[in-house]
Amino acid sequence: MKYKISLLVSLFIGINCASAQNTVKMSAVKGNDYGVAYSLPKTSLIVTVEYTKKTRKAGEFFQYAERYLSISNPITENTTTYTVDKIDATTKGIVDKDKSYLVEFRSNTTAPFVTLTKDGLICAINDDYTFTKEEVPLGAKEAKVELLNPRNFLSEEILRAGSTAKQAELIAKQIYRLRESRNNILTGEADNMPPDGNAYKLVMQQLDDQEKALTAMFTGTESVETDSREFTIIPDEKDINNKIIFRFSSKLGIVDAGDLSGAPVTLTLKNKDPREALILTPKEEKEMEKKFSAGIIYNIPNKASLQISYNGQNYVQKECDIVQYGVQDVLVPKMFDNNKQPIKVIFYPDMGAIKQIIQ
Repeated sequence: MKYKISLLVSLFIGINCASAQNTVKMSAVKGNDYGVAYSLPKTSLIVTVEYTKKTRKAGEFFQYAERYLSISNPITENTTTYTVDKIDATTKGIVDKDKSYLVEFRSNTTAPFVTLTKDGLICAINDDYTFTKEEVPLGAKEAKVELLNPRNFLSEEILRAGSTAKQAELIAKQIYRLRESRNNILTGEADNMPPDGNAYKLVMQQLDDQEKALTAMFTGTESVETDSREFTIIPDEKDINNKIIFRFSSKLGIVDAGDLSGAPVTLTLKNKDPREALILTPKEEKEMEKKFSAGIIYNIPNKASLQISYNGQNYVQKECDIVQYGVQDVLVPKMFDNNKQPIKVIFYPDMGAIKQIIQ
């Protein structure tokens, strides 16, 4: 069986500490009875979904687009659609509040110390620890580019026109005049040419903006936004089979797992090397308890296969380390009794597993 014994109520309570960039160094000295408290992590899964929202709006005069502007495919109805761009998953260590311990060194050991994350996860013994630099995530969702309000450019004649068809005809004529003005400036035939380069750029930009805004009254508009969202799953010791993380709707985007308006995004996590529970005699249990009460406890994670699917497609299919699927073991205290060459132990803080032992 998996054997563990909590030796100390957690002195470091926190979450999401595997990515912490700050560490603290705790020395084992007489003042704390040559003991340092530390915690071990458990594995959480961070599922990230990136998606696109496309909004299409029909123009006020879409039915006249072909007649006056020879545009054959204007947007004729308002629609909003969502599509999944990417789904990914990463593992992250979080403090396991049930696994906090006290590492005790002998009083004759040369100034031993333990490096911890700011939340108490063990990083190293008798050595410093430096986290690799994390990439800073890009900003929030992509900003929409808003068109100018076309009604700001409508003349009194257009606004007073007696019918929708007449308004559409007059607006189309205004669009053609804007194009003619731009062409005259480009060819140098305009009566009032911009006096310098900056004025030229400004005038041309204004003409373009006005034409786009007025043309959109016929063609309609389309805007595209990208966004992302994260979901956290904390496995226990059992496999996960087709767990619905959330649902995704082409009309509503991300919806709750219980909302049947969307198709399910499912997660399956399976231990690749499940171990049978050990049956120990009372004597063996006592020996195991003695072993774990005196040493430095660390995790040995197990490999797991991770799959995340949506609409019949596997967006994630990979192997990962899961602490909850593994076991624990102990470093015996006498390893650290050598005053001439103190042993250094480097851990993976997000797993509580040994990375390297240096003598």
